Amino acid sequence: MGNNQTKNSAWQSKASLSTNVDESRAAIICVDDEPVILSSLGEQLKRSLGQKYEIELVDSGAEAIALCAELVAEGIQIPLIISDQIMPEMMGDELLIKLHALYPDTLKILLTGQANADAVGNLVNAAALYRYVTKPWAQTDLILTVEEALRRYQQEQQLAEQNQILLEVNHQLASAISLLQATLEATADGILVLNESGNVINYNQKFIDIWGLPNEIELDRDQILTLILAELTEPYANSLKERYAQFNSPKFNSLELKNGKVLECYSQVQQLQEQTMGQVLSFRDVTEHKKAQTIIQHQAFHDSLTDLPNRTLFDRELAKALNQAQQRNQMLAVVFIDLDRFKTINDTLGHAIGDLLLKSVVKRLERCVREKDIIARWGGDEFTLLLPEINCRDDATAIAQRILSALKPGFKLDKHYLHITSSLGIAVFPDDGKDAETLLKNADVALYWVKEKGRNNYQHYALRLNSQAHELLSLENSLHYALARQEFILYYQPIVEVQTNKIVKLEALLRWQHPDLGVVAPDLFIPIAEENGLIVDIGAWALKTACAQTKAWQNMGLSDLIISVNLSARQFYNNDLVKTVKQILRSTELSPHCLELEITETATMRNTKLARQILLDLHQMGISLSMDDFGTGYSSLSYLKDFPFSTIKIDRSFVQDLSFDSSNFSIINAITTLGAGLNLQIIAEGVESEQLKNLLKTLHCDYMQGYFFSLPITAEQATKLLLNSLSLQQ
Repeated sequence: MGNNQTKNSAWQSKASLSTNVDESRAAIICVDDEPVILSSLGEQLKRSLGQKYEIELVDSGAEAIALCAELVAEGIQIPLIISDQIMPEMMGDELLIKLHALYPDTLKILLTGQANADAVGNLVNAAALYRYVTKPWAQTDLILTVEEALRRYQQEQQLAEQNQILLEVNHQLASAISLLQATLEATADGILVLNESGNVINYNQKFIDIWGLPNEIELDRDQILTLILAELTEPYANSLKERYAQFNSPKFNSLELKNGKVLECYSQVQQLQEQTMGQVLSFRDVTEHKKAQTIIQHQAFHDSLTDLPNRTLFDRELAKALNQAQQRNQMLAVVFIDLDRFKTINDTLGHAIGDLLLKSVVKRLERCVREKDIIARWGGDEFTLLLPEINCRDDATAIAQRILSALKPGFKLDKHYLHITSSLGIAVFPDDGKDAETLLKNADVALYWVKEKGRNNYQHYALRLNSQAHELLSLENSLHYALARQEFILYYQPIVEVQTNKIVKLEALLRWQHPDLGVVAPDLFIPIAEENGLIVDIGAWALKTACAQTKAWQNMGLSDLIISVNLSARQFYNNDLVKTVKQILRSTELSPHCLELEITETATMRNTKLARQILLDLHQMGISLSMDDFGTGYSSLSYLKDFPFSTIKIDRSFVQDLSFDSSNFSIINAITTLGAGLNLQIIAEGVESEQLKNLLKTLHCDYMQGYFFSLPITAEQATKLLLNSLSLQQ
């Protein structure tokens, strides 16, 4: 239950309950499900109050209820209960309400990291909440609050005792009033005491200070009322007038002064033998607490970086907009906005630049929408847009087009000039969904479709997209288990030296043998693996498998054979790439000189500085480096002399339509001439006919790869082909 040692100590001596707080027979109960926070809270209280009070620690609401019952049964008073709000089995407000019903005199303090005005207000009304303290708290403030609460409890107990004394011993009235005055002056609240006629009979100095009244004020009800009401804004003045005019049950509310100050006001009717004797008004300056609460509430519903509404607030606003649209028979649209390849910028240039880019994007987005539209940050580089009161789908389309256009110009951030595009998915109420969940899901489906089709566009939801999205989602889910289930296989395609017809290299090509779908094309699953990061582990498996197979071929006498393995962009920029390659070469015992790594031209251009360093590290190991798909990117030819490439692979798009009078002929001629000048090997991909072979040979392209020489084949087929080629050479 709690700290048993502490509990046993508290129960060593038994005595009947007294209306006065016997501090040796009193306990403070602390409730929090976080052990570290609970322990810290207990230690802080023990250091300041441990000599006067027993400090009981429990980690759940159920334990707190049981412990209170046991302590009361043992004659131990419970002046104060401190509870966390967010707990798994029983929330703090629920616990305090239950305990208030059992022990109404016990004061309650709520600990919360997310101040919830509704929860606090509910506790004030239902459990007479004394205070709430925000996490993390300042130790000094916490102890002062607790001490103040204990004093408040003592004072309330004393007042109760005094009322009893007044019934029994009338002659002690003078001393009781004196004690009351001392008590009033000791409290941190401003106190105003009224008799049964509504006349002021007492007040403390704190009351004068809080309201800024002159000290020489006389105890005159009308004078005090006039001065106080003059300081209040409407409708708070009327509210206070009602309190003066009639005595009701205890009330709690806030008052706002014209100078901006905010006061909490608590009124308590005083009765003697069921006869109303007067009323006590308690005032507390909570201006700073209110400011802090406003800030906390804003932070709870807004993104800290962009100050846009967060997901919680967006959901709330969407629910309100849907309700209005249903009542008024209107249309609205929900738009998902995702920044294309933002992660690359974040990973390459750092989060600071990424954050600057997000803020700049938000400024442009805000210029694209109407005043009544709501932009929210959904998370990361994803935003949601609520478009209420639209007339047709074209309204949403127009805004989507404005957003795409607004993001076209580059962003000058620090020393960087960046370009970013976006993908947008649109769902319209009521056609694409009649509730928030369906609209959001369908907008996400439309967004997913845009990203699959190349990004930098928008797409309205259509029913057909759902099935296609489900297929892609199913494929992605299966991909997570494909490696563990050994569903991947490598095929090998020979690279031939034209003059000798000798197979000098083989390119390892990844294939996925799906148990239900059969062989899945690489251009379908590789982008998915690249997007979710699975490509790093899959790529490592492919590299290790290819190296092990090459070592096996070398053991058969094929000692000069080189294996060529592709690296994806995500795999290339992985922090552990060089380390992984070293480990694989060591475990397979393959010489680094027998390994060639292919990196696309586009991948190297994402971060040329980092790419150069990675390539140099690999080159220094003795690994050959090949620039794949050369001619399809946007790199400067100067990079070829700065990067340690030994091979250029001409993309098949230049080879397939090759003829003597084609522009591709001139392009390939330029590439081979450049390669010769830089001492680079040139490999042509996609050679599918003898005519293409001969044309490329005239262009001095000495290494070729394609269906004319061999289709991609299994390891077993490649073994037969290699051994046969070896025997022919001998």
